[in-house]
Amino acid sequence: MKIALDTASNVNVVKAYEPGEVQIRDKHYRRSLIVLPNWLMNDWVPDSVTQLRSVHFNPVLEHRPELLILGTGETQVFPEPATFMTLMDLGIGCEVMDNAAACRTYNILLSEDRRVALALILAGQAS
Repeated sequence: MKIALDTASNVNVVKAYEPGEVQIRDKHYRRSLIVLPNWLMNDWVPDSVTQLRSVHFNPVLEHRPELLILGTGETQVFPEPATFMTLMDLGIGCEVMDNAAACRTYNILLSEDRRVALALILAGQAS
C-alpha cells in the first residue's frame, strides 16, 4: 500500500507499507527498525512484542522526540507497561498501533513538523 509521496527528500518519510516490509525513501526494510526524520536504525533488535524491553528504546532517547509511535506488527499488541517507564520518565509520549496505522500516523505528524519517532516491529526476515 502506497502511503505518501516523498515531497520532503531530506527527511525519512514512509513511502509504502505492506505486511512485513516498509519503504523509507527509496529503500525497503524487512527487519525491525527505528525511524526519525533525520536518522534511521535498521537493525533494531526485537522481532516480536514479547522480546521488547525498555532498553530497546535507548537509541531513541538521545534524540528526545516528543512522541514515539510503536508499530507492533499486523495487529495492535500492548507490551508490558514497564517497557515504557524510561520514556515516561523523560516526558516522551508513546502510542501503540498496528504497523500500517503507525506508518500513516508517523507521516502525518512528520508533516506537522512534530518531533516524532517511529519504531516498527517487523518479522525477522533478511533485508
